[in-house]
Amino acid sequence: MVSPAPRRAPVRVGLLGCGRIGTMHAELIAHRAPSTELAAVYDVFDDAAAAVSEASGARRASSATELIEADDVDAVAICSSTDTHIDLLVEALAAGKPVFVEKPLSLLLSEVDRGIAAAAEADVAVQVGFNRRFDAAHRSVRDRVACGDVGDVHLVRISSRDPDPPPIGYIEASGGIFCDMTIHDFDMARFVTGSEAVEVYAAGGARVDPAIGAAGDVDTAVAVVTHASGAVTTIDNSRRAVYGYDQRLEAFGSKGMACSGNPPSAPACYWDATGSHGLPLPYFFLDRYIPSYLAEWEAFADMVDGAPSPVSLADGRATLALGLAARTSLREGRPVALAEIG
Repeated sequence: MVSPAPRRAPVRVGLLGCGRIGTMHAELIAHRAPSTELAAVYDVFDDAAAAVSEASGARRASSATELIEADDVDAVAICSSTDTHIDLLVEALAAGKPVFVEKPLSLLLSEVDRGIAAAAEADVAVQVGFNRRFDAAHRSVRDRVACGDVGDVHLVRISSRDPDPPPIGYIEASGGIFCDMTIHDFDMARFVTGSEAVEVYAAGGARVDPAIGAAGDVDTAVAVVTHASGAVTTIDNSRRAVYGYDQRLEAFGSKGMACSGNPPSAPACYWDATGSHGLPLPYFFLDRYIPSYLAEWEAFADMVDGAPSPVSLADGRATLALGLAARTSLREGRPVALAEIG
């Protein structure tokens, strides 16, 4: 009889940032991801940190530095505001702690490059938070492409539509739809095709809420990405889909097509004299993607144990460059080569 492999000790994670995404990660790390435990939390807003500390049982650190340097913290999760990511990343790397950092890494490529240089110098592993790579349905499309079932990829289509827009204050600070929403789709385009982007063309408008337009952004957009392989990805986004959270992906090639669709909120339907009636779609990303977030944390624990990073800082940089190029394209009404962005 073969003895089971010894169970590794959970990775003790210190979490920086207790807003919406940080609160979600804290609950998963503390209560649902088997290979992690939540050791400490910190937020510049004491009430936010106190709430997460109470819900998770993790201690509340007195500062970001105290959390990063704590002996009971094996790795650091950076879920704070985007403008703090690189400073915290550099500090955690200097302390020798593996890092999980949410996207976008920054809104400045020069800052991302500073983080990449710090990671190379420290030789410490970093994983960027593009959780959709870990969604089983989306990943199956990528796997079909990678094993050759689709053949040469000609077209990729991605639809990503939220049920409601975020607050205007978020939009004003987020860098715009291409850097806070479409950035996930840009990452999926690179991930599925296995080919870097060379050009992007974007169009859009404020069709949902005029206040979004007044804030200098759009809520309805299309981006066309040309890849080095010759494949073309089309992405459509909306800040409001009245029927729920709409996330679909299709790869079409010389041998066939692979696609992922929307899971219903439950696998059931109702039929009557007027036809069939399915249950609604999951309402938001917290309903759709929890399994992918859990898989993401398992991958992070593997990385801490020595596996390669599944989503690198270079991946985070490439998607930010696409977001910035799309934003330029929208403003100037022309295709933008990625070489122009840097």
